[in-house]
Amino acid sequence: MLDCRSPPHSNTASLPQRGDQGFPSAAAAGPAPPLRATMQFLLLFSRQGKLGLQKWYVPLTDKEKKKITRELVQTVLAGKPKMCSFREWHDLKIVYKRYAGLYFCCAIEDQDNELIALEIIHRYYFGSVCELDIIFNFEKAYFILDEFLLGGEVQETSKKSVLKAIEQADLLQEKTENMYHSRVHWGVRAY
Repeated sequence: MLDCRSPPHSNTASLPQRGDQGFPSAAAAGPAPPLRATMQFLLLFSRQGKLGLQKWYVPLTDKEKKKITRELVQTVLAGKPKMCSFREWHDLKIVYKRYAGLYFCCAIEDQDNELIALEIIHRYYFGSVCELDIIFNFEKAYFILDEFLLGGEVQETSKKSVLKAIEQADLLQEKTENMYHSRVHWGVRAY
């Protein structure tokens, strides 16, 4: 029977093997970091610092929200374009990405995975979104976000599923508006 761990003609016989004293075991390395990203909040703002969208998943007062928003917008905008998209801020990690003239910025817990948060931002960004799209279609922007995230946790990862839900909501809204307008046209008030 051949011993594959250290063949006699190899120089690897002196290297530590799994289970040997010098080889770190999985238990010694500790538990693997969690593959999740629980968002505390998500902010969307322009290069000028104007806030376009904010979604908070933790209870904070309006005063605290304004202070956090002001600090983070200044911190992110002060960074150079080629800098890392991850920052440590207080006891949170800030993950942000710039698309065109908009910054997508979220805060996750210190032990959470930054790359998953960056992936969430990337999935939330739909093509060539500009600041005017957010201003004039803010309810749709929040609807898309709510389809992706629920309580700061990822709910749906498929863009196709989210787009299908948006199409269904648009059809329902259009149908409701048509019903309302037809009733008002015939003299029946809809309350």
